[in-house]
Amino acid sequence: MSFYDTCTELMHADLDARLASVTEADVCRALAAHKPTPWDLLAMLSPVASPLLESMAEKGSRLTLQHFGRTIHLFTPLYLSNFCTNHCVYCGFNSSNRIPRSQLTPEQVEAEAKAISAMGLKNLLILTGDCRAKAGPDYLHDCVMILRKYFPSVSIEIYAMEEDEYRALVADGVDGMTMFQETYDEALYPSLHPRGPKSDFRFRLDAPERACKAGMRVVNIGALLGLSDWRKDAFLTGMHASYLMDRYPETDIATSLPRMRPHAGEYQPATVVGDRDLVQVMLALRIFLPRLGITISTREAPEFRENILPLGVTRMSAGVSTAVGGHADADEDNVGQFEISDDRSVDEMCAVLRAHGYQPVFKDWQPLYAADKGAA
Repeated sequence: MSFYDTCTELMHADLDARLASVTEADVCRALAAHKPTPWDLLAMLSPVASPLLESMAEKGSRLTLQHFGRTIHLFTPLYLSNFCTNHCVYCGFNSSNRIPRSQLTPEQVEAEAKAISAMGLKNLLILTGDCRAKAGPDYLHDCVMILRKYFPSVSIEIYAMEEDEYRALVADGVDGMTMFQETYDEALYPSLHPRGPKSDFRFRLDAPERACKAGMRVVNIGALLGLSDWRKDAFLTGMHASYLMDRYPETDIATSLPRMRPHAGEYQPATVVGDRDLVQVMLALRIFLPRLGITISTREAPEFRENILPLGVTRMSAGVSTAVGGHADADEDNVGQFEISDDRSVDEMCAVLRAHGYQPVFKDWQPLYAADKGAA
């Protein structure tokens, strides 16, 4: 039984009617609940909950402090390749977009690793487009072998894989994966992903569970807010995270809350997700799942990222480039996947966090590779 099989009724429920029927009393009951139910989560995401955001913020802040303290984990992405066979209408890497395509060589991967590690970062997220002919499992293996010399934590945000492929990457030293479903609206999904491997809704939806089964330490999920009704996507993100937490307690389940950003292409968001909306999503998820890691990326503006620090954030990116490479040898002609809003360096982010009373965390994990186990 997968998440889809278990939650089919929820995924195809009339959530519009449910949202419209929420009362202020429902929201207050959800805030008072020791263990909120799925319908409590939906109540906290409803329009009726918006005027009660201050009460949600008070509880969300308290739960975040209780479970995570005043710490923020820092990481940065490394784009290895932007070759892609998908036609996702909202993505700058869409194979129809006429942008320069490139892929890092082993020598360039090492140069990027040295440049990023010099910033002090110990957590790296590697990304590729969806093109197995270019960035297949063998290429990823070679890259990870280089990167794990510099970083104790290497995570992937790539195409959906089979369980045995995830297991092979875990053996190589990969300890985390991120997989955005983009939208949980199965009816809308085909129009957003008309061609390419990513058009398989179910295969992508089940990928985080395959990664859990393969032994990933951290599995991060989410929806790209703005592609569909953000309330419904946030609700199903919460249900997906809850499902994985219940079945794989040994895995750290987390979520990211990305909003649509400008990119190469003409697609515009179906809905506009305002700052207040994003805060409501974060608080509702924090109250529903107190131990859920929550990432706010450099898609968001610097001032906004600082203002929401106490409300549920546990992880932030810094020193970011969304172009292939971009750390050791930035190329002005190299087009990124999307535009970032916060271009502050790692040192600047650390200074900001400390000024707000937070401890920037570079490392909280030391892997034990197979070779090390034999020597122990």
